[in-house]
Amino acid sequence: MPESEVPSNAAEVAAAAPAPGGGRGPDEVALDMMKFIAVTTGYGKGSPSSAGFSGKPSNKSAEEQADVLIELFKRCRRVVKED
Repeated sequence: MPESEVPSNAAEVAAAAPAPGGGRGPDEVALDMMKFIAVTTGYGKGSPSSAGFSGKPSNKSAEEQADVLIELFKRCRRVVKED
């Protein structure tokens, strides 16, 4: 996959990482996976800002949103470190 191409799924994010001992550590891979999931699903976002189907609005504070994203990062770390 070329460097300028954005991975289209979580498997590609994990596959794009160099082998252990390479330039990227497991935390960096987990962070990329967390970003991918959060951006593509809207995970951890507050109230939606776009038109269209958006489900029920969220009343989460910024601190609650941060906590949700931190928990997602921890889950991604566990997945990456299992390999």
